[in-house]
Amino acid sequence: MNSTGAHQGQPTTRLIKSPQDFAGGLLIIAVAGIALWLGRDLPAGTLGGMGPGMLPRSVAVLLGVLGGVLVLTSLLHWGPETGSWPFRGVLLVLAAILAFAYAVRPLGLVVAAPVALLLSALGSDETRWVETIIFGCIITAFCIGLFKYALGLPIPLAPWLVGY
Repeated sequence: MNSTGAHQGQPTTRLIKSPQDFAGGLLIIAVAGIALWLGRDLPAGTLGGMGPGMLPRSVAVLLGVLGGVLVLTSLLHWGPETGSWPFRGVLLVLAAILAFAYAVRPLGLVVAAPVALLLSALGSDETRWVETIIFGCIITAFCIGLFKYALGLPIPLAPWLVGY
C-alpha cells in the first residue's frame, strides 16, 4: 500500500491535513481567549438577571468552541495550504474598526458607520462600489433605528448638527 492519500497526492501520515483550517481555527481560538480576558471584570449575572458580561462571555466561549471544531476537522479532512496572507484586507478592516471607534463620538454614527464600511470595502479587489454604497446607507439607517431609537442608547447621530 502506498503512502499517498486520495487528495492531490498528499501523504497520509501528515498530521495536519488542512493547514489553512488549522491556522484559522487557532486564530479564532486566540480571538476568543482575548475576548474572555478583556471581559473578565464584567459581571455575568445569572440567566434570570443577565449582567453586562453574559453576552460577550457566551459569544467568546461559542467562538472558541467553533475554533476548536475547525482545528479538529483540519486534522481529519484534506484542505488547502495556507498560501499567501492578504495583509491589505486585514489592515484595512482593522483601520475601519479603529476609524469607527475614533469617529463615532465627534462625528456621529451618520458619518462613522459609512466611513468604516467604505474603508473595509477597500480591502477587496472584488468590491462593487454601487452595491457597497447602497448597503452602507441601508445598514447605517438600520443601526440608527436599532441603537438610537429601539434600544435608546446614547450614541450621537450627528453632533455637528445642532440637537443630534
